[in-house]
Amino acid sequence: MSAVITLTTDFGLSDAYVAAMKGVILDINPAAALVDISHNIRPRNVAGAAFVLSTAYSFFPERTIHVVVVDPGVGTERNIVLLRTPAFDFLAPDNGVLGYVVRPYATGPVKNGRQALKSDAGVAAFAVTEPRFWRQPVSATFHGRDIFAPVAAHLSLGVSPSDFGPHLDSLAVLPLSCPSRAPDGSLLGHVLHVDGFGNLITDVTTAELPPDTSAVTVELHNRVIRGLSLTYGSGEGLLALIGSGGYLEISLKDGSAAAFLHARAGDEVRIS
Repeated sequence: MSAVITLTTDFGLSDAYVAAMKGVILDINPAAALVDISHNIRPRNVAGAAFVLSTAYSFFPERTIHVVVVDPGVGTERNIVLLRTPAFDFLAPDNGVLGYVVRPYATGPVKNGRQALKSDAGVAAFAVTEPRFWRQPVSATFHGRDIFAPVAAHLSLGVSPSDFGPHLDSLAVLPLSCPSRAPDGSLLGHVLHVDGFGNLITDVTTAELPPDTSAVTVELHNRVIRGLSLTYGSGEGLLALIGSGGYLEISLKDGSAAAFLHARAGDEVRIS
């Protein structure tokens, strides 16, 4: 049975961890189409993995299975969660890495780091507890190979999500970064992600910016950029522009804005 399964991990590519996961999946479902979203998430960077996943998952065919293994709590009592949404399935540690995915389906306040799911949104979450779908013996340090991979493969063959374990009413969430207004009326955003080109992707979207972006100024680390550019190749030096994901980015023409500004995720950006 053909199915698309994506993989997002912090394993890197210098070891055989990713290959081992793919081998387990293909042994169970040889027809599965495996796609790498990223294996270069900074180790244990759950928030970074959540953002990277959010920029890619929606471009896949319906019923794609998105597997995320950025799992600092591997081997502990943390749950592995299977989340079914109207379009996709997600398999991940219940540590907040699905925060952006869950946001449209969440309801009520966050309590003890968890948020309830809307009961009428066509979503359902399950704790993965049924060992008959796992590879045995299960390593305490490599659930990606022994639990995530075989569960994804069985799911791709049509096993019902409810067969993998009990229903969950809530999921762990991270405090997702969002812009706020300063007393002087300027907008305070933050760097969410530094991509492989050194571009600084912020949490400011087009919805927070005025229609006339020529009057916008962007300030980071005492450097001021006036107006927004259309492309990475426009102008000279530091540039601000709206990237393909709809977020405000800071870029350096023919260079790395992150290295030039000594900037990293979490740094404050002021827009006025």
